[in-house]
Amino acid sequence: MHVEDDLGEGIAVSSRFFTFLTLGLALIFIGVVIIVVASIALGGGSGSVGGVIFIGPIPIVFGSGPDSVWLILISLVITVISLTLFIVLIRRARRVKN
Repeated sequence: MHVEDDLGEGIAVSSRFFTFLTLGLALIFIGVVIIVVASIALGGGSGSVGGVIFIGPIPIVFGSGPDSVWLILISLVITVISLTLFIVLIRRARRVKN
């Protein structure tokens, strides 16, 4: 079932897309609220941060805190998985297109 709503300028938007967009934004908001409440309720403690930022094909890896090594490793694994999926999906789309 593919229901489309017509917006003022004639752009067709799927109602399912709009529902998922709204649900995603609501989940992000709820997640941020939970993290803020948990950090206030639990008080001090040590914090760690780590991540990977890609500028083109060059990764910039950063981290700070006692558990930053694990956070960096996990973010690198997620990055490798996402890049692999991206390459596979691009190749599949090209194969279907031809």
